[in-house]
Amino acid sequence: MRADFYVLAQPAPEARLRLACRVAEKAYLAGQSVLVWHGDRAELERFDALLWTFADTSFVPHEWLGEANAAPVRLSAAAAPAGAVGVLINLDTAPEPPPWAGQAERVAEIIDGEPARREAGRARFRAYRELGYELQTHNLGVP
Repeated sequence: MRADFYVLAQPAPEARLRLACRVAEKAYLAGQSVLVWHGDRAELERFDALLWTFADTSFVPHEWLGEANAAPVRLSAAAAPAGAVGVLINLDTAPEPPPWAGQAERVAEIIDGEPARREAGRARFRAYRELGYELQTHNLGVP
């Protein structure tokens, strides 16, 4: 199992969500199933709206987990996936990985420079390392 940490330099929540859109789009175009997880439903709803508008030429078919479950990108703020997931995009700010992270072939953690999110990201990095994940860090500027 692998966990990729995408780290933005600035504390920019909108940039963090835009980066998550790009990661979701790339996974979708590669034919992978995607689950975007965030315990904050309001922020996940902002992400949902952004998926429609983040790029003029982009279309990322998505739906909330538990709806038809036909879209390759699913969003959840509460429910766990029933089976395996290709890519889990974790937008949550909890210091521990989602309990079902092991159902994903790959986890993408999106971190920005906001101190509390950065510290929670470090805690998750340590947790994934202890669980034996292959870890990659991608230090990025603000997109």
